[in-house]
Amino acid sequence: MKASLFIGTIFQLLVFSCSKSDTENSVSLEVKHIELQSPDDIISLNDSLVTPILYSHIKGIDTLALAEKKDKFISAVLPAILVAKYRIEQNRNRVKKLLREENWSEQDSTFYNRLCSEYGTDNQTVLLNRMVAHPNSIILAQAIIESGWGSSRVFQEANNMFGVWSYKPDEPRIAAKFQRDGETIYLRKYDDFADSIEDYLKTVARVNAYREFRAARLITSDPFKLITHLSHYSERREEYVVELSAMIRFNELTRFDRYIIDPSYINLSGSTQ
Repeated sequence: MKASLFIGTIFQLLVFSCSKSDTENSVSLEVKHIELQSPDDIISLNDSLVTPILYSHIKGIDTLALAEKKDKFISAVLPAILVAKYRIEQNRNRVKKLLREENWSEQDSTFYNRLCSEYGTDNQTVLLNRMVAHPNSIILAQAIIESGWGSSRVFQEANNMFGVWSYKPDEPRIAAKFQRDGETIYLRKYDDFADSIEDYLKTVARVNAYREFRAARLITSDPFKLITHLSHYSERREEYVVELSAMIRFNELTRFDRYIIDPSYINLSGSTQ
């Protein structure tokens, strides 16, 4: 679906470069930001070439019939997964390019050091390995489980798909409805779903509990083999792995592993429209 399909719609649309950081200007992605008036306005996916749309604040998705809720959830979340993975891949490509060069600018060093901090390593090989993403089906399954198919308040109000907690008073966040040991719990608030997914991917990339998962994804892309290494993602351990497997199989999520961003939205010159 091309941008012309959105002309005349009631929501705001903004085209901008995909990069949220210091990625080079030689390649950019035309991304559309849409804050919906209703989940009915989510455009269903009908092709493996996906328009890079970032929806935000999807309220009311839990009121839809089950089949429609699933369709709208996947149609809203999958483009964000692809955008987040694209951002990471562009940064990874730039790191690979820098490692082949002898002289770095101050901007290059700042960029590289920031990524080392975000991914928790100053080892070049480890950094590149940690910037490898995993199949769409796994990310979708975890987002479905953590958000209840988009029914959670933190998903709808904070674009937080994975229930990530906030420990910094100066970052965007919302208070949870529950407390722990008498203390208020806060949850991170993101600008859009891609930010939430990118934060999740970086967490999986650097936390020691997922080191076996990271090692496995370097040698296989089979989601059912990979999820066996995600037991530490939940306190339910092996029950969580079983739930992930069932979620992927029952909803045939592996079909989305071949979905990619529509190349017509990738601008090799680096300019945006």
